[in-house]
Amino acid sequence: MSPAALPSPTVGVLELGPLTIHAYALCILAGIAAAIWIGDRRLRDRGGEPGVVLDVAMWAVPFGIVGGRIYHVITTPQPYFGEGGHPIDALKIWEGGLGIWGAVALGAVGAWIGCRQLRVSFLTFADAVVPGILVAQAIGRWGNWFNNEIYGPATDLPWGLEIHRWDGATGRAAVDAAGDPVVLGTFHPTFLYESLFLLVLAVALLVLDRRLRLAPGQVMALYIAGYPVGRFFIELLRTDAANTILGLRVNIWTSLAVFVLGVVLYIVLGRRARSGEAKNISDSETVPLSR
Repeated sequence: MSPAALPSPTVGVLELGPLTIHAYALCILAGIAAAIWIGDRRLRDRGGEPGVVLDVAMWAVPFGIVGGRIYHVITTPQPYFGEGGHPIDALKIWEGGLGIWGAVALGAVGAWIGCRQLRVSFLTFADAVVPGILVAQAIGRWGNWFNNEIYGPATDLPWGLEIHRWDGATGRAAVDAAGDPVVLGTFHPTFLYESLFLLVLAVALLVLDRRLRLAPGQVMALYIAGYPVGRFFIELLRTDAANTILGLRVNIWTSLAVFVLGVVLYIVLGRRARSGEAKNISDSETVPLSR
């Protein structure tokens, strides 16, 4: 390893007797816990009852995990349905492979169902939880560090990341004849870049939510539009294998589409709120013609 390189783990699992705990899964769980805690505090500030976020999360989290895995399998089908692939491996989420786009999309469906069950405004709920979701994504990205994945081109910069040849089935680095971990090289840590971007975006949304008079749902819309901006540039850096459309990675096209969706939602929600306020003012100022 270069003296200036950041290290990566050679083991991504913890063996506790017959129980194998994957660090990737622990990062996901830690992120979920952080999102629930942050979301609960913010929803209570909006007048919500304590514990509502946890109750809704019971719907959102399973939906999100399923959605994330479905997106990953659809956009990267070769390891499961290609030559030498095994369809049963599509169920092994502990080996990595959760697409955030699918996780957020189907997780939102689960959250909507939960909000309906608890009679909570979905837009208010979404505005409360999205900064915590960003923090959860930032924490979850460290699961890629444990799995020696999600990196960019080779580099000799001081923050370059040492990457090992990884055996996802065992959760360990492959070893050479001498028993030493096989090092592929030193690369840009794109997982780290994304993690830091997510934290900056979370802080930005908190500041904007505090300083601006945003309509219900607009914090959510800013998240939907904001995350793809960072993800677009990070995808341009990544060199790991990925399917492409017209020469660009699938996630780049997804980033562009989601960005447009976020902008449209922000505009529509703002106009709807303004028209509602104007209607209320008009109604309050109207004098009945007869009694």
